[in-house]
Amino acid sequence: MKVAVVGYPNVGKSSLVNRLAGSREAVVHERPGVTRDRKELPADWGGRTFTLIDTGGVDLADRDRLAESVRDQARAALADAAVVVLVVDARAGVRPGDEELADLLRRADVPVIVAANKCDAPGDVALAAEFHRLGLGEPVAGSALHGLGTGDLLDRVVAALPPPGAEPEEDPELVRLAVIGRPNVGKSSLVNRFLGRERVIVAPDAGTTRDAIDERLEADGRPVILVDTAGIRRQSKVAAAGDSVEYYTTLRSRRAAERADVSLVVCDATAGVTSQDLRIADLAMTSGCATLLVLNKWDLGEDVDLDHERARVAAKLRLRPRVLTASALTGRNLQRVLVEALALADRRAGRIPTPELNRFLADLVATRQPPARQGRRLNLLYMAQTGERPPRFSIQVNTRRLVTR
Repeated sequence: MKVAVVGYPNVGKSSLVNRLAGSREAVVHERPGVTRDRKELPADWGGRTFTLIDTGGVDLADRDRLAESVRDQARAALADAAVVVLVVDARAGVRPGDEELADLLRRADVPVIVAANKCDAPGDVALAAEFHRLGLGEPVAGSALHGLGTGDLLDRVVAALPPPGAEPEEDPELVRLAVIGRPNVGKSSLVNRFLGRERVIVAPDAGTTRDAIDERLEADGRPVILVDTAGIRRQSKVAAAGDSVEYYTTLRSRRAAERADVSLVVCDATAGVTSQDLRIADLAMTSGCATLLVLNKWDLGEDVDLDHERARVAAKLRLRPRVLTASALTGRNLQRVLVEALALADRRAGRIPTPELNRFLADLVATRQPPARQGRRLNLLYMAQTGERPPRFSIQVNTRRLVTR
C-alpha cells in the first residue's frame, strides 16, 4: 500500500514524511525545491504497514524544465498511491498553488487527506479551518517539527487504506544494487536505461539527484532494487562550498552503499578512473558491499586505455574490483553489467565449505611460510567462514602476538 505526500514547494512534505516514518531518510532544508525525485519510505501504524512516497514540490505555474520533471514524478506517485496526503502551510493560508492542486486531486479516484502543517503552537491549530475551502474534507492540523497531530493524521491514513491483504514477504533472492559515483557521471541515466523508462530526473547540471531513490526491476528472473544516489564530491569541496543540502545528500549516498549488496561505482570514461572514483570505490568496499566499477559514456571515450585503467584500479584498491565499460546513451554492455552484479551478490551471500577453506590455507602455507619473530614462527592452524553478506573468515593461530599487518 502506498501513500503519496504531495504539496506546494516548501510546505514541509519531507519533514512530515520523516516524522511519520520515524526516520531521517528524506533530505530536509529550508530552501524550497530540495526534493526532486520521488522517494519511498516504509511506515507502520495501528498494525498496518504502508509506504510513504515523498515527492517534490508541485507548482503548476512554473514552466521551468526541471519543475516539469518534478511534476511528472509527482503524477507518477499519484498513479501508484492508494491514499494521498495534501500538505499545506497553515501559517501561509490558502494559496493559489494549493487550490490548483486541490482541483487536480478532487478529480482523482483516490482518498485525499489535507494535512495543515506548521501548526507549531496550540494557538495555530485554528488556522487549519481555512483549508475547508479546498473541498477535500476536514483538514488535520499538525506540526512535523514537533510531532503535533501526527497520530491523528496516521489514524486518518490507515482508515482510508484499502482492507489489508496478505503482506508480501521479501524475496530471499532480492538483490539491492546501489549506483554511486561522482556528480554528473551519468548515474541517473544509467538507472533509467536499466529500467527502460524515465524514473529519475536527468539534467546536464551536476547535483540534480538529491535523495537516494529505490526502484524495482527484474533481471534474469530475479528481483533487483536499484538505488540511484546523489553524486559524492570530495569532502573538502563540500565543506568549502558550505552547502548543507549537499552534505546531507552525500550522507544518504553513503548509507545507500551500506545497505546494498552490490555497489556500481560509475565513472566517466572520458576522464578515466579519477582519484575521487577510487575513494568512492574504497568507501563502498569498506561499507561491506561487493563493488564493481563501470566506465560509463564509453561511446565518447573509446580512445581510453582500458588496460591501463584496470591496472591502476588493481594497484590502488586492495580488493581489486572488476572494471567494465558501458554506455547509458546507447545501452551498450548494460546487460553484462547486471549479470556481473548478480554474480557478485551471489558470491557475497555464499558460504565456502570448511574443508575447502583449509585446503586453500594449506596450499597457501606451503607456497609461502608465515614470518618468524624472535625465533618463533606463526602457524596458521585452522580456517572457517563465520559470516556472509559480507563474507567473513577466521583463522586460528598458535599465538596472536605473532600476527602483524
